[in-house]
Amino acid sequence: MPSPSSSSAGSGALVLRTLVYFIVTGAIAQIALLEARYLPELRFSELGLTELTQSLVLASGCAILLYVRQVLKVWPYVTLLLLAFLAASLIREQDALLDHYAGRHVWKVLVALVVLPSITWVLVHRRRFSAEMAEYSGSFSLGLFSAGLLTTYAFSRLYGRKIFWQAVMGDGYMGSVKSMAEEVVELLGYSLILFAMIELLLLARRLHRDRQQAAMPG
Repeated sequence: MPSPSSSSAGSGALVLRTLVYFIVTGAIAQIALLEARYLPELRFSELGLTELTQSLVLASGCAILLYVRQVLKVWPYVTLLLLAFLAASLIREQDALLDHYAGRHVWKVLVALVVLPSITWVLVHRRRFSAEMAEYSGSFSLGLFSAGLLTTYAFSRLYGRKIFWQAVMGDGYMGSVKSMAEEVVELLGYSLILFAMIELLLLARRLHRDRQQAAMPG
């Protein structure tokens, strides 16, 4: 049973991380303001600050998952599925650039090459995946990941519909406003997913440490 002092330390660390996540979330809104104010030519385009930040956030999440899977060797099947999802999302964010420089629909092929083998491998080892998922399912990380998933792939799509912004703005409708709304909400969702990966990393480090201690001769 954890001691009161260790529980207090854990609560303090959680409060500190929550504060950091709060600051980062505020920075997202500031990024949108800076892009709107100082980058009018690239405003919320594929080369805009918001889009580049989305890619950076996704790439960071992929790096964390690779570390957890390959170095800490914790939950290899759960992390593989999460990694495939984040990598596919990262590729999808480059769809316009890939369409322009590599050919139309190349990004879809790349996504399939990432996702299909990963899902197949997880299905082959579904029992081990189920066991890992049972451990992961009650974590704060999964809750954050679910929130990010819903924000990015459900709410941002509905909130960014052209028909909605036409109804809001009427004759003054501007496509740039619609793009801004969708991209910023999408960045928020990706940031929640990154927070989830950070929480997963911290949890995986504790599990890795516990395994090492259990393996030590006593």
